[in-house]
Amino acid sequence: MFTLYPSSPKPLCPITPITLNSMSCSYPVLKSHKFSIPIRSFVAKSPTLKYPVHKSQKFSNSIPICPIALNSPTLTYPLDKVTTLVPKSSINCEYQTERGLEFDTGGAFYRQESATGRDLGVLAASLHKKSNGSLRVLDALCGCGIRSLRYLAEAEADFVVANDGNDCYGSTIAENLSRAMKGEWVVTHLEANRVMTDYYMQKSFFDFIDVDSFGSDSSFLRSAMNALRYGGLLYVTSTDGLSSGGHLPHHSLASYGAYVRRLPYSNEIGLRMLIGGAAREAAVLGCHIIPLFSYYAYHGPVFRVMLRLIRGKVHDSRHYGFIGFCNQCGNSHEFSWDELGQMSCSCSMPEVSKSLSVSGPLWTGPLHDAAYLMDMLNLAKQWGWVGCDTKENSLEKLIKLMVDESDSKLPFGYIKLDQLASRAKINSPPLKTFMSAIHKKGYAASRSHIETNAIKTNCTMTECISIAKELMQVSITS
Repeated sequence: MFTLYPSSPKPLCPITPITLNSMSCSYPVLKSHKFSIPIRSFVAKSPTLKYPVHKSQKFSNSIPICPIALNSPTLTYPLDKVTTLVPKSSINCEYQTERGLEFDTGGAFYRQESATGRDLGVLAASLHKKSNGSLRVLDALCGCGIRSLRYLAEAEADFVVANDGNDCYGSTIAENLSRAMKGEWVVTHLEANRVMTDYYMQKSFFDFIDVDSFGSDSSFLRSAMNALRYGGLLYVTSTDGLSSGGHLPHHSLASYGAYVRRLPYSNEIGLRMLIGGAAREAAVLGCHIIPLFSYYAYHGPVFRVMLRLIRGKVHDSRHYGFIGFCNQCGNSHEFSWDELGQMSCSCSMPEVSKSLSVSGPLWTGPLHDAAYLMDMLNLAKQWGWVGCDTKENSLEKLIKLMVDESDSKLPFGYIKLDQLASRAKINSPPLKTFMSAIHKKGYAASRSHIETNAIKTNCTMTECISIAKELMQVSITS
């Protein structure tokens, strides 16, 4: 049974009712007085709530916010106005299941195809919890709350802030999070930059911040990094396929500080554009970032990158430069800042090549950390996520492809076999056969998780064409 403990023995103000959803009971609450309530969850609307909530933190009358839901065991807070958490009608419920967890979308945007991205995030969050002993998570744009629920239930987060700007989803989020048997949580309805900045101002930092937005994440990067602990993980998103495809170069310049032109591997450019923008913001804050994995999904499209924030600047730009593609010979080049004004391709030396399309500055370093990905794969196996996927072990296949892509010999970009065939004026060779022939020539090569019919290789386009033609001659004679 729940008990209220008024801070003053005598009522000084009119009484207002509060409904606790775990008991569905109403209690009298004195306006502007503090009460300590052992509860599971409730929804309150007050202009005087201070929302950073953890085990020992208390509310004070300093920050005006929107409706908030929490499940901390005992909270002390001033209440001015309280609203009721009303049970939703089953007619409005839209139940889904993800990795065995049932939840209600409640009309909020939910894309089942994005489950793989959530799998990767949960695995990374769990590894962080195992290596650091604790896990505080901020889900800045939580939607219906499925990511927050999974961070609680699967990654065993100690505390999760589930924030979404639409307060209509408050009861849905709270109901979903109440399914988690462990951890504490709080639901807020604020603009994402506001919630992250407020936590930063109070020096209440997070180990893991997930920013899963529509369009560009660039406006959230600095606020997220400010609210993140050093060594913490930042999971960022972009769905801006037009900018990565070189269709809106001035937009990419405004969002990420990169002028992006059309390149044949535009989806990888989308990941490098996102990482490059994050690297720039980190440098402004006196930090640097390390990409742990970079994931592209065609639906959306969706670009997701897991970054570790490290204190201290890196005083060189070896992984932050320019990428050029020669439309004449089909080769790609990396250019440093020192080479500005001197960019050219060997097929047109010594003149500056007119066929050279240059984009940047972008992240030109590795997209993944192979050792970290193997830790994620091993954890997925422990959880039974490998070998039971309905989509032909899609998670295992994805992570293994990312590991292959992590070969330090492989440059940025990839070669689509249909484009190779078009340049060679032959039929497209079988991918496995072509990769095997490249390996026999002593080159590095791997498949790309971004494009199914493409390879990453340090073999030049000219040599690739020669190998493809040799394969064609062998197939004809045989």
